[in-house]
Amino acid sequence: MAEGGGLTRFLGGSPLAVAVKLVLLSILIGVVLSALGLDPRDIFQSLRRFIQNIWDMGFDAIRWLWQYFLLGAVLVIPIWFIIRLINAPKGR
Repeated sequence: MAEGGGLTRFLGGSPLAVAVKLVLLSILIGVVLSALGLDPRDIFQSLRRFIQNIWDMGFDAIRWLWQYFLLGAVLVIPIWFIIRLINAPKGR
C-alpha cells in the first residue's frame, strides 16, 4: 500500500482518474491552441508520419481526437508535472 499510496499522493489522485483528467484537459487545450493556428505536427514530425499512415486507413475520428490531444498535451503534461514536483512533499 505504501507504493500505491505514494504514487496516488504524487499524482494527486488515482492514476486512472488523473490520466482521464489529463486527456480531457489536453483535448480542450488542443482545441484552443488549434484555434490560434498552432499545429503539433511541427513538433512531432516523425510521429506524425507514423500516425498519418494509420489515418490513411480511415480513422478520421481518431485523427481528430489525436491531433487535439497532442496539441494540448504539449503544454498540459509538462506544466502538470512541474506543478506536481513543486508541490511534492519535502523530506521523509
